Amino acid sequence: MTDASEDASDIEKLYEFGERLNEAKDKSQNVKDYEGIIAATRGSVKAKQLAAQLIPRFFKFFPNLSSQAVYAHIDLCEDQELGVRVQAIRGLPLFCKDTPEYVSKIVDILAQLLTAENVERDAVHKALMSLLRQDVKASLTALFIKHIQSVDETDENLREKVLSFIRDKVFPLKAELLKPQEEMERHITDLIKKSLHDVTGAEFKMFMDFLKSLSIFGEKAPPERIQELIEIIEGQADLDAQFNVSDGDHIDRLLSCLYMALPFFMRGASNSKFMNYVNKHIIPVFEKLPEERKLELLKNLAESSPYTSPQDSRQILPSVVQLLKKYMPWRKTGEETNFTYVECLLYTFHHLAHKAPNATNSLCGYKIVTGQPSDRLGEDFSEQYKDFTERLSNIEELSRATMKKLTQGMAEHNKAMAAAKSDEAKDKIKTQKQNATTGLRTCNNILAMTQLHSKSPLFIGDRRVNLSWKEPVKPSLPSTATASGAKRTTSAANGSGNTVSKRARGGGSSGAHNQLVNRALEGLSYGGRSGGGQRGRGRGWGGRGRGRGYR
Repeated sequence: MTDASEDASDIEKLYEFGERLNEAKDKSQNVKDYEGIIAATRGSVKAKQLAAQLIPRFFKFFPNLSSQAVYAHIDLCEDQELGVRVQAIRGLPLFCKDTPEYVSKIVDILAQLLTAENVERDAVHKALMSLLRQDVKASLTALFIKHIQSVDETDENLREKVLSFIRDKVFPLKAELLKPQEEMERHITDLIKKSLHDVTGAEFKMFMDFLKSLSIFGEKAPPERIQELIEIIEGQADLDAQFNVSDGDHIDRLLSCLYMALPFFMRGASNSKFMNYVNKHIIPVFEKLPEERKLELLKNLAESSPYTSPQDSRQILPSVVQLLKKYMPWRKTGEETNFTYVECLLYTFHHLAHKAPNATNSLCGYKIVTGQPSDRLGEDFSEQYKDFTERLSNIEELSRATMKKLTQGMAEHNKAMAAAKSDEAKDKIKTQKQNATTGLRTCNNILAMTQLHSKSPLFIGDRRVNLSWKEPVKPSLPSTATASGAKRTTSAANGSGNTVSKRARGGGSSGAHNQLVNRALEGLSYGGRSGGGQRGRGRGWGGRGRGRGYR
């Protein structure tokens, strides 16, 4: 009974303090009243809840008690009673209503409370959003600098909570929060760039997806803005480091970043640094790469090749031709032919040779005349021509034989599908049909790209060949021209009209080859690429000793 009466007395005193402060014209003179409110943070549960409302309400009138008031309020945020904590959290933004210089400090406090759960966590989210709407620049700066850019090992869980809050609550509201738009988009871009020294692959992708959604990097962005994004990706790929083929983390990071850069190459950014790094460091040790990464590299190389400059094309062609010859043998060897490797390399060869055609004179024995000394027309490269064209003939023969087997196999798959009883059996047959379809597209593409037997061949420099793992190109408007006997489109001619699942990438001449391709597809999960799980943040990006595993 005594405790209850004491509680009631404490509550009554708090109301008196509040009423006197409300009525006072010069509230700064009522120091004792405000000190009494601060002291109530050590009282009963109800007293603490009331104090949590009154402390921020009159905070601005007592600058000499600011530290004491803030620390007392923080104690309430860590109270044993959930109701007290929630009330205190809700009051934190009010400290900044008339004293905006406290925004950074209060955001920092709230960020540390993001590890809370349920009602308490929701209160933290609402409080942070309130401050972001009040002063987005100061709030974002506090979140990034104190909890993302510089973080101790012990703060790993907190860092992830802050990142989740930014991803789920801030990024979706960028149009509302980032005002004035250009100034704030530039500010958050700079904050993100300073945060990328120690991120996982998933975090880096999250940040890049956000950056490219900003208007400053939109469709109307000048070339230098797009190049800025490429330079961010180049930095993450660590293209200034010496390559170590045993450093799996660097390989993963390099391939992920190269794939992530492709849309920006399409928009005009230079791929020179990536392509030269691959040429100098990766292709020479291609055979030492993990099997599943070889295919990923060749696909990235093929998709990057149309955007390579003439000068870089001339530099890279010798390595590509050498690798192409390895997988396009001179005669039948009895070994399994990796048709997807050949497709990738032929596609890369065509696009590089289209940019530097006379470079193929010494490499393949062609007689392409450009009028430049680099034509080397006075030299005898007949052996190179014979070797290269015989390899082309051999791969053509192998491709046709494989297409015949795959076509026969499709009929067998259709029969098996009709007879299949269980869903599991039907799914297995469906996958086999998808692999066969992709294999047919791969071989069709190879046959379209081996028409290089002329002494002065024309190299493909456009999109007439649709790579087998890419979505089929669909005509923009339905047409009846083909039905009436008109010439088929190039897409139909090279087999790109076949429907293929994204999962059935790569093709082959047998079940064993399909298994190899399927294994090679395991790994990356960016934008339709294969999908390996993230390895966790072991704070050690390979040999750099700094950070988090990339995948």
